[in-house]
Formats: sequence, structure tokens, C-alpha cells
Amino acid sequence: MHVIVLALLIGVIAGLRAFTAPTAVSWAARLGLLPLVGTHLAFLGNIVTVGILTALALFELVNDKLPKTPSRKIPAQFIPRVLFGAFAGAAIGLGIGSVWVGLVCGAVGAVIGTLGGSAVRGALGSAFGKDLPAALLEDIVAIVGSYLIVTHI
Repeated sequence: MHVIVLALLIGVIAGLRAFTAPTAVSWAARLGLLPLVGTHLAFLGNIVTVGILTALALFELVNDKLPKTPSRKIPAQFIPRVLFGAFAGAAIGLGIGSVWVGLVCGAVGAVIGTLGGSAVRGALGSAFGKDLPAALLEDIVAIVGSYLIVTHI
């Protein structure tokens, strides 16, 4: 049950911010919170991997606020979110339970996070009268949420 919940939730994070989920599991592996040493995903704990993923996640946080950034629901945005959610879920599953359960739950979570996140952000953007406060709130949820997930592995 623990794997299902954590993998599903990290998938939701991928639906909100695609690179935040793999960055979070990479940091968890680096800090010894997620036991991936000796597995095929041990590279996630490498400082170079952590650095690259962190840079990509930071770039995504900025890029998300740009007016020309396309909707997360188009295939070019949606598919990577599902893949990153599945990957992050698989990493959690490999570290603490079943890789396949983690992979599937991460992918399902990413679909939920993508569609649900889009709906919530749209509603908040309408309520605020502009998108930026909603986007910043979504950033906070993604970052704090990923921290809470990887510290409860």
C-alpha cells in the first residue's frame, strides 16, 4: 500500500511539473532516502544526474510562466509528464517495493495531476483574475509535495 500511495503521489507531482518528480527521486537517492544503490536506477543518486535534473526543473519553473508555453494537455506536454511520472514511480517502487506497481501508479498519478492540475489552475487563475498567482501556488504544491513524498519513503 505504501508504494501505491507514494508512487501515485509522485506521479501527480509530475503532472503538475514534469521535471520536479524525477528531480525529487534523484535527490532522495542522492541523500540516501531512496535505496537505489546496486539497481539499474542507481545513476539517479549521482551528483551529475542530480545537478542536471535540478537545472531542468528550475528551467521548467520559469518556462511555465511564459505566455507562449503550450497547454500541458497537448500530446507534446502530456506524454512526457506521464513518462516522467511512470519513471519516478518506478524508482520509488524499485527502492521500496515493486517496480511495476510503482511504474503504473506513477503513470496514473501523472494523468490525474496533469488533468486535475490544469483544471485547478484554470479555476484559480479565473478567481485571481490572472494566471501568475495560480502558477506560483502550483509551484509551491509541486515542490513541497515532492519533498513530503520523498521524506516519507
